[in-house]
Amino acid sequence: MKRAIIAGASGLIGSHLLQIILNENGYDEVLILVRKELPFQHKKLKQLVVDYANLKDYAEQLKGDAIFCCLGTTRKNTPDETEYRKIDHDYPLQLAQIAKQNNTAQYHLVSAASANTSSKVFYSRLKGETEDDITKVGLSSLHMYRPMLLTGNRKETRLGEGIATAIFKILDPILIGSLKKYRSIAGETVAKTMYKQSLKNESGVFIYRSDKIQELAR
Repeated sequence: MKRAIIAGASGLIGSHLLQIILNENGYDEVLILVRKELPFQHKKLKQLVVDYANLKDYAEQLKGDAIFCCLGTTRKNTPDETEYRKIDHDYPLQLAQIAKQNNTAQYHLVSAASANTSSKVFYSRLKGETEDDITKVGLSSLHMYRPMLLTGNRKETRLGEGIATAIFKILDPILIGSLKKYRSIAGETVAKTMYKQSLKNESGVFIYRSDKIQELAR
């Protein structure tokens, strides 16, 4: 039985990924890690209520063929940088360590286009550090996705992103050639690519920018 594990299944990308896996034939079962159970059922769906601060306590239950990490927060929801780092760095890293321990074949991480350990911007530097630290774990198949501005229906309203989305609707058509990687991208598109890449069973470390994510989703 082929099993996928998703952390962050209630978010923009994670929720699309969950629906894809439930509807497609690539996996026989999907386990989602939740703080509280989601209010729906499916024959392929398993839910595990976890305390992310103690992820290692659940290691025996986190065995599967691929782990998809779609965790992330915002400054609005998590203004404290220490707590922010836990969600965007510590928890994804611990999941990667568990994946290594359990010989999980693949690990897929949602990162950011601006990921850079040398950045002076906290968010970009943190994403870069998360990528670097997970790479050092030594997973046999690591896939890191660096989408630009994400579009799609979110559960919460984000004024800044709403304004940016409106601007990118004008900019996207004129971003051509080497500038394609700066186009906005739908969360569903990222999820499609994550799913498709997981079916290829490739070994190595892979980084996908927005234009490549868009191309692979077709």
